[in-house]
This record gives sequence, structure tokens and C-alpha cells, in this order.
Amino acid sequence: MLGDDTGSVTVEAAIALSVLVTVAAAIVAGIATMAAYIAAVDIAGAAARSHAIGVDYTAPRGVVTVAEDGGVVRVTAVVDAPVAAMTATASYPVEFR
Repeated sequence: MLGDDTGSVTVEAAIALSVLVTVAAAIVAGIATMAAYIAAVDIAGAAARSHAIGVDYTAPRGVVTVAEDGGVVRVTAVVDAPVAAMTATASYPVEFR
């Protein structure tokens, strides 16, 4: 035999624990990214509706770009997330003022 097995359980436990922490961190990052996408969709919709009726809108987070063409407002919202920036677009018809 090469030697005794003293400490092998400790090494296996340390490796298993580090894998569990990595998987948990990936799950949390995925959930945060999904939440950022939902926020981007909400921000884009609210900004499009606000611009269509002529009301100023300040996004709580992220960057919003507004374009109006042919009586339709098109808004793109970009919200930073842990994995990648989430982008959502929304369109809304302009109300006559």
C-alpha cells in the first residue's frame, strides 16, 4: 500500500463543499439575471406608455432609449445583470395631444 487513508474524507468533503458553493452561486446569478430581464420588460413598457401620453418617465435603473416613428413609440431598456445585460423593447401607439 502507498500509505494510509488518513485525511481523505476531509479532502473529499472540501471538494464537495466547493462544488456546492459554486452551484449555489450560479443559481443565485441566474435568478438575479431573470429578475433583471423582468425589470427591463417592465421599464420598457412603462417608458413607452409614458412617452406615448406625453408624460416624463425616469427609469429606476438601467438605460432607456426612445424612438418615435409613424405614430408609434419604440423603447429599448437595458438593465445590467450578473451574467449579461438584459435588453427589452416595447412599442406603444402615440396618443393625439
